[in-house]
Amino acid sequence: MTFDALVIGGSFAGLSAAMQIARGRRRVCVVDAGAPRNRFASASHGFFGQDGEAPLAMIANARAKLLDYPNVRFIQGLAVGAAAEASGGGFSVVLDTGEALRARKLVLACGIVDRLPDGIPGLHERWGRTVLHCPYCHGYEFDGRPLGVLWLGPMSAHQAQLIPEWGPTTLLLNGREAELDGEMRAQLLARGVSLEPAPLAGMEDGGVRLRDGRLIEIAALYLASRTEMASPLAEQLGCEFDAGPFGPVIRTDAFKQTTVAGVYAAGDAARVPHNATFASADGVMAGASVHQALVFGPPV
Repeated sequence: MTFDALVIGGSFAGLSAAMQIARGRRRVCVVDAGAPRNRFASASHGFFGQDGEAPLAMIANARAKLLDYPNVRFIQGLAVGAAAEASGGGFSVVLDTGEALRARKLVLACGIVDRLPDGIPGLHERWGRTVLHCPYCHGYEFDGRPLGVLWLGPMSAHQAQLIPEWGPTTLLLNGREAELDGEMRAQLLARGVSLEPAPLAGMEDGGVRLRDGRLIEIAALYLASRTEMASPLAEQLGCEFDAGPFGPVIRTDAFKQTTVAGVYAAGDAARVPHNATFASADGVMAGASVHQALVFGPPV
């Protein structure tokens, strides 16, 4: 069977895209590896009508509603290869099981992977709980409590100026004080941010332990993690990328079409900034654009 559209990734962006295609009465298949970016968090915040709900529960509920449509197929699996067919009539995608799928259009909603800094014991284990990236997603819950920002580069200075909106903030320079220029220092001090130059020994439940033995008490530590594509498919297909502030971003137009005709991308892999609401909105645009492309053809 050749599907009208194949959606790779079944989280907020992918399911939103598939819903639009399904409601357009087209045959759509969703392939999902079961590892959404926000699986480490116990709750998703700021999403319309779903504030505080568990991300995996939200995804499961959305999937169940999508599967109410008889023209939808869902495959739990990992897509490992993708290519345009020589005939120009669509695309083929290969799963790790060896199964091959064909579709006229593709939506890449594969997401991204956060790469956390090494060398800080206890950091990785707390990711998504008390080690965080986005204060809009996870900030209000720590309202008024002491917070920290880990210096990873100049973007950390921007982040550290934002975090005091939620609580008193310490910028942990981790032995890299020389990277903080005078202008950054002045801006941080003007925002009331405390500067801690000492190297970190590791994360503890009570805060951050410094190598000199001191404990900096914080309720949550924010950092601007580097990101990578969670899937090689966009590169395999020849999609172009832009350099984002945290890592590569799949280049798309206003209709979420990539630089490869017939291939669309939505969600964290194809936009900055990131959050669940943005990802879902991206998916809606991609799905509607795919449907209209099936009806009218290029350029949409």
